[in-house]
Amino acid sequence: MMRAFDFTRSLKRPRPAVLLAAVSLLALTGCDDNGGDPTRQIGANPPLPALQQYLMPPIRIAKAVGWSKDETPTVPQGLEVHALATGLEHPRQLYVLPNGDVLVVESNGPKAPVFRPKDFITGWVQSFAGAKAPSANRITLLRDTNGDGIPEVRTVFLDHLNSPFGVALVGNDLYVANTDAIVRYPYQEGQTSITAPGTKLTDLPGGPIDHHWTKALLASPDGSKLYVGVGSNSNITENGIGAEYERAAIWEVDRASGAHRIFASGTRNPTGLAWEPETHKLWAIVNERDEIGPDLVPDYLTSVQDGGFYGWPYSYFGQHLDPRVQPQRPDLVAKAIVPDYALSSHVAPLGVAMYNGTELPANYRGGAFVAEHGSWDRTPLNGYKVVFVPFSHGKPSDLAQDVVTGFLDANSHARGRPVGLAIDRSGGLLIADDVGNTVWRVSSARPGSAPKPAT
Repeated sequence: MMRAFDFTRSLKRPRPAVLLAAVSLLALTGCDDNGGDPTRQIGANPPLPALQQYLMPPIRIAKAVGWSKDETPTVPQGLEVHALATGLEHPRQLYVLPNGDVLVVESNGPKAPVFRPKDFITGWVQSFAGAKAPSANRITLLRDTNGDGIPEVRTVFLDHLNSPFGVALVGNDLYVANTDAIVRYPYQEGQTSITAPGTKLTDLPGGPIDHHWTKALLASPDGSKLYVGVGSNSNITENGIGAEYERAAIWEVDRASGAHRIFASGTRNPTGLAWEPETHKLWAIVNERDEIGPDLVPDYLTSVQDGGFYGWPYSYFGQHLDPRVQPQRPDLVAKAIVPDYALSSHVAPLGVAMYNGTELPANYRGGAFVAEHGSWDRTPLNGYKVVFVPFSHGKPSDLAQDVVTGFLDANSHARGRPVGLAIDRSGGLLIADDVGNTVWRVSSARPGSAPKPAT
């Protein structure tokens, strides 16, 4: 096997000749072996093939094209989908306030430094896939005053943020997880904007590299704690282990003092957190590592154990070693927890919502919706949809079902890419689409046409 290679370790700024060589090599290595059937890697015991190591990993990009007029995603019989709001700027996350107002986090990552040719290529790939739009750094409020599915009010709720992602309301305290800090704002029910300055509760790992910038946020049921998903600062420690301090982890933050502890570690990029409604256990979706093959490593949905270690960077799915990481930590690998449920490789889950509503058919109750943003390094493409994982007695009980599809067109171009999920006050499923710049709403099918979106 060919060992992974950095074009230069001492380069401060990539030279044009090096970049040209890197892109040329990318073209030569982009047609590697295809992946197997991705559905085989869904569930508690996914098959894990032998890993591969590349001079340059294969890249398969779904070009972002957006939605044409009157196009919508596809849903199964018995459901319908319509655009709740269009014309947004890279909507990434959603949060529903107790009065039914919907907060839309419009955000993207901070500008990343380029240290190696690989960073330049990654940036180019993200631009082509629609992932490098400028960050609006704001939260928009949508209000449907009469329940007809058409928001009559659309205002800028919070502005001048710093790559925000997670939101949580506890009492009259609204918390926003920027990429580098949790900030608290005073909130009164019904207000359509917040102009009061925020107060920093605690710092979060940020730049200057800030490889995984999103910070998921969830309040404990009693409101005393906040849980934060903090992604790694690299794919597999290529920026040095020092850059990973308190990253690839789920933090528990005391809401009164701002003090924190590591609740769980070894979770490469925990992008979504949720409480399971029957057992009240914490669950997370996690994006696993890249560049060791089209069928490695499956991203996953798992319950999160207090003090648990989930393998990154030293191993994956328990004790499967990643030889790229040196020196190894056999003491940690020995206690690495196998995740509960594989979602398949490279689907990039970015949103999760446990369903306990009544708007959707009964077969969706008690399970988890997961938004799969979609692969960029696998053939054929994987993800680009919202799936539903059935639960029974607080655990996944069957294969994931496709619920919202059609984000890829017939040419494998991306009309949209699903990110954040939320359940609105009526029980409808809301989906943030950061390529289509739309929030979609899924509900049970009813006679008559779907309402027009707010623009």
